[in-house]
Amino acid sequence: MTSAYEGLNFFKTDIGHHEYGEGKVRDEVDRIDALATAPQTTIDSFADLDEKKILRKMDLRLIPMLALLYLLSFLDRGNIGNAKIEGLQEDLRMSPDEYNWCLTVFFFTYAAFEVPSNLLLKRLRPSRWLPFIMVAWGTVMTLMGIVRSFHGLLISRLFLGVTEAGLYPGCAYYLTMWYCRHEIQLRQAMFFSAASIAGAFSGLLAFAIAKMDGVGNLEGWRWIFILEGLATVLIAILAFFVLHDFPETATFLTEKEREFVVFRLKYQGQFHGKEQGHPQVAQAEEFEWKYVFAAFKDWQIWVNIFVYWGIVCPLYGISLFLPTIIRNLGYSSSTAQLMTVPIYITAAILAVIFAFLSDRVGKRSPFVIAFLVMMIVGFSMCISSTNPRVVYGGVFVVACAIYPAFPGVVTWLSNNLAGSYKRSAGMAIQIGVGNLGGAMASNFYRQRDSPQYILGHGLELGFISAGIIAALILVVSYATINKKRDRIIREGGEAQFTAQELSAKGDRAVTFRYMI
Repeated sequence: MTSAYEGLNFFKTDIGHHEYGEGKVRDEVDRIDALATAPQTTIDSFADLDEKKILRKMDLRLIPMLALLYLLSFLDRGNIGNAKIEGLQEDLRMSPDEYNWCLTVFFFTYAAFEVPSNLLLKRLRPSRWLPFIMVAWGTVMTLMGIVRSFHGLLISRLFLGVTEAGLYPGCAYYLTMWYCRHEIQLRQAMFFSAASIAGAFSGLLAFAIAKMDGVGNLEGWRWIFILEGLATVLIAILAFFVLHDFPETATFLTEKEREFVVFRLKYQGQFHGKEQGHPQVAQAEEFEWKYVFAAFKDWQIWVNIFVYWGIVCPLYGISLFLPTIIRNLGYSSSTAQLMTVPIYITAAILAVIFAFLSDRVGKRSPFVIAFLVMMIVGFSMCISSTNPRVVYGGVFVVACAIYPAFPGVVTWLSNNLAGSYKRSAGMAIQIGVGNLGGAMASNFYRQRDSPQYILGHGLELGFISAGIIAALILVVSYATINKKRDRIIREGGEAQFTAQELSAKGDRAVTFRYMI
């Protein structure tokens, strides 16, 4: 009887965000924000709350759905690689260069629409915007299953980029609206590891769906697009009811728990937080274009993009070409699909383990740099040998470095951007411009270079090396700025600013400390 009641209660709390009308959502957000930032509110006001219990409740309600959304996103984005080895290129009579163009154009529209999508996410509410774009890209994916020519596939991939652009940066930013910077990488990794699972799942799924070859007079690769696209639309309908918008309106938390979650987020990253005798600097939440422009002008975002490229180029190189690379080593297409599974499963487990460690020690750069070095080792194995076992081992090493490193680099930047809308725009710029690396990587592995792919592996090594240099520049710069701000604080320099001025400065305020 108890379990039945709890199940009913869980269902009620998960659809509870739809009880709020548009105006009521805004009013409730403002009310909880006012309580959390009231002068008399301090961390001691929440001494009776169990922080770990609250985090567990948030994890249960947020992470599984986000992981499912991103699994479908990565599945739909990368399944063209599976379709290729099931005959897509031959059936559409495409040349190798035309196939590569179909991979490349996706990233142009994908990069262009990420910033607008992230800015709309908060204004239109996550529970509406994310399911909407899912329905859009699921429809495009389904229609890819009926294309008849190179031009049809090319246009479909362009529209897939438009519709799918908002999902990953949206989910990554959405998590920053709930979790503090010292605990968020674990959550980023938990939902991003779904991409790794998608890599394994796509191989298994493609292997099974390809058996439908001839059903409805359609080739097996067409069914890969059609069925995975329809699954995305169905899950989008579920997401509309299950996704929660903001901590302020979370019906699965009590009012005091909501205040606590908001309080933690408002004052994170500050040197003094809300200590007696120091300015109480809350994070800026209101939308102003100056915060968006500040993101475009922030040096750290553009340096971080080089680190991002050092990770995302290998990521897309692996996800788009791994089945082909393995098949060209002499294995059948079905064996090639199945041999990708252990790589991705291991990578997913490592992503979560190292994210937990990174959160625990409060450092990002040591892990990101170590995994970049690990990628160099893996690609060096691939480029220096024609032995299938050595190449497979090298790819294994690379994948096991990429998947823990990716949430690390995204989290690192989000940790160091203060102000909700600046963080929204900054993360979208990082992921949008950064994903142009996918456009580059989709042309690294040319069919005429198989089976050793010296050019592709060599280019990956170049981007990884640039990523290491950029990461070291960030570490030195952050450490220098933090020391300078420590000195200003010791000299009482923050007293010349009001709390509102410090809040507007965001991560440029003397009270803010960059995470290294």
